[in-house]
Amino acid sequence: MGVYAECLSKFKTFSDLTTERKRMLARISELRGGRDILVFAADLSAPAATPITIDYTDILAVQDQLENMSGDGIDIVLETPGGLGEVVEDIVKLIHAKYKSVGMIVPGYAKSAGTIFAMAGDEILMGRSSSLGPIDGQLQLASGKRFSADAFLEGFAKIKEEAENRKHLTPAYIPILQNISPGEIQKCENIQAFSRHLVTGWLVDYKFKFWNRHSDGRPVTGEDRRNRAEEVATSLCSQSKWLTHNRSIKIGDLEKLRVKITNYDRDAKLGDVITRYYTLLRMSFEMSAAYKLFETTKSQIYRFSSQEGMMQARSLPTASKSRVKVACSECQASFVVQVNWKESVPVDQDAVLYSDVARCPACKAHNPLERMLLRLEAAAGKRAVV
Repeated sequence: MGVYAECLSKFKTFSDLTTERKRMLARISELRGGRDILVFAADLSAPAATPITIDYTDILAVQDQLENMSGDGIDIVLETPGGLGEVVEDIVKLIHAKYKSVGMIVPGYAKSAGTIFAMAGDEILMGRSSSLGPIDGQLQLASGKRFSADAFLEGFAKIKEEAENRKHLTPAYIPILQNISPGEIQKCENIQAFSRHLVTGWLVDYKFKFWNRHSDGRPVTGEDRRNRAEEVATSLCSQSKWLTHNRSIKIGDLEKLRVKITNYDRDAKLGDVITRYYTLLRMSFEMSAAYKLFETTKSQIYRFSSQEGMMQARSLPTASKSRVKVACSECQASFVVQVNWKESVPVDQDAVLYSDVARCPACKAHNPLERMLLRLEAAAGKRAVV
């Protein structure tokens, strides 16, 4: 039986998933020598409008979770489609300011800005199912059109070269060029330069800092590190090399770029635990409305797709009950649902006691509340009395 099938058969509730997920996270930390561990994960299968990309709101969540730990080394478990490179830069500064050693564990996908994030590790750990991605900057115009900055610059260069060789401009290119401003060209160049700058600097400062000898025994110089880092960054930025921004870059691809990757599948125990944690993480997203998770072995912050679910575990009241304001799906009237955390707690006069389906006091329509309960239990880290 595979790990996913095994977990499906064993863990039926969100609370059970959370308990086991924490246990696996603690086990990863143990196998990694007791290092601190932080999960930065998003639900990659969430609906298109869900804000799963890295954004400025993530900085506070990461800072909050880092305050819970005090070791010398940390491993970051990454699962992200990418996002703002500027935010990644700020988060990396937070992490490296606190820790002497930083490892990046990618059990699934860390694409685009997630790949830039991974390049800030002293060590990068991946398995056979892990993927990074190209880091060519993506540009979105006011019209909504989105495209690769590198592909844009490459296409513009081809038009320019053709015009110079033929001593005239093909008429078909004229309307295209009329819609391109110098500012857009400069913006594309800046986006590409920014990605290369971050990756080059981080590889030199972190990943390559322990690279002291070439394979033939020659000592490695600072210039060697810089040149290798620039080669890697330029390659990762190249749209023409990878052809699509969503291309998966695997361990073998990175090794061809001469970037050393720790293949955790070669360590049977570590590989099994990381796979189990990742499976439980994916199941946790599937079973709840959470779309982002920032997690340590002892604390967590969930972001949910509805406003009432945006809370974190230790911010939930320690009282015997919680009150949640709900809008009826039929008449839109608001009413209060009470969720009890202890037995025999009386129901408030202005509230409706939780059940799988709550009846609206105004129109008597039935409103399903199972997902709401999952969000509350996830944030509380315990089961409600139902």
